[in-house]
Amino acid sequence: MIKTVKDVDLKGKRIIMRVDFNVPMKDGVVQDDTRIMASLPTIQYILDQKPRSLVLMSHLGDPSKDSKKAQEKAEKDGKPFDMDAYIAGKHRMKPVAEYLSKKLGKPVEFADSCFGQKAKVDSLPEGGILMLENTRFHKEETSKDEAQQEVLAKELATYGDIFVNDAFGTAHRAHASTATIAKFVPVKVAGFLMEKEVTYLEPMVTNPPKPMTAIIGGAKVSSKIAVLESLLKNASSLIIGGGMAYTFLKAQGHTIGKSLVEDDFITTAKNLLAAAAAKNVKIILPVDHLCAETFSADAKPVPVDGLDIPDNLMGMDVGPKTIALYKEIILASKSIVWNGPVGVFEFDAFAKGTEEVAHLVAEATEKGAVSVVGGGDSVAAVNKFNLASKMSHVSTGGGASLEFLEGKTLPGIAVLDQK
Repeated sequence: MIKTVKDVDLKGKRIIMRVDFNVPMKDGVVQDDTRIMASLPTIQYILDQKPRSLVLMSHLGDPSKDSKKAQEKAEKDGKPFDMDAYIAGKHRMKPVAEYLSKKLGKPVEFADSCFGQKAKVDSLPEGGILMLENTRFHKEETSKDEAQQEVLAKELATYGDIFVNDAFGTAHRAHASTATIAKFVPVKVAGFLMEKEVTYLEPMVTNPPKPMTAIIGGAKVSSKIAVLESLLKNASSLIIGGGMAYTFLKAQGHTIGKSLVEDDFITTAKNLLAAAAAKNVKIILPVDHLCAETFSADAKPVPVDGLDIPDNLMGMDVGPKTIALYKEIILASKSIVWNGPVGVFEFDAFAKGTEEVAHLVAEATEKGAVSVVGGGDSVAAVNKFNLASKMSHVSTGGGASLEFLEGKTLPGIAVLDQK
């Protein structure tokens, strides 16, 4: 068990805290404050313990990569490009500091660099808060050279006696501010958000309440094979949906028309089906489909009442018989992990399957099942259908929750003190 802020004495201590304030920005204005709000319980708890100071650090997008793309696009369109204005509008932490200040109802000072801020930290009033500039403005943050990364990590470590990591969304990154800093701070603990993520995700990989159903969707088998293999160890049923389902159907010898397929992963799919059969795990693939001739939002939906898809069509969503199968499995589950939609839910005409899954998982949760929704698209889906509050836990980390479910050790968690 990892230690949390509740396991250490924070009074009079200088706290350096990694948050995940990688929020959508437009023209210097926060567009969605979900991640900021998710960190408030930990921030408020720390402040209530009367620390000497609280220094917050986060990345915000990927300034070098994003600005390069934007510059290339501007040049291609023959338009002028103001790099400083672009970065100020999308990647600077100052507007986030101001936003947080309003939410907390107290001043949040701002430092325009992660380096050279010791004097500023020391001059903060008792219990004062300072937010550092975007950690990714410094090449040392993401450097593959450990010595170079340590230069930033050592600097950040001078700002705190206790390192608090509450940024689950970046826990899978071995960066200076997420993991390497822990080498140079004597006490390192999790915040409440990090604790909640581990509390809900870990049992799904190690010892979930049975029967356990894993619903894995999304476009490609290649990106989900590790999570399928990991969850196969404990699942009673594995629902495979989305674009990746057609690779499995093709592996079984069915025709899939123009549906998305990864021919390089046909053998992988066959092996996984064989492994599931050997472990007596039920694999649920679509038994009927909602198809279209083209991949577009205004494509006409064509129902296909059967497993095989005609040559002129592509699978876009699951059909009613498949949804009936889902219902039987999901409502009998004691634990459910869901990662990835089962259809092209961003197109309203092909959203029914994913919406039904969301309602079924919510219903199972109401009946006492533990449900964990992880991964960007599934989170977007439960938010779209206003069902996030009906789930036991909706993960804040896309890549991090996926890697956790794959059974990987996440660097940002591995460095924290254990109870």
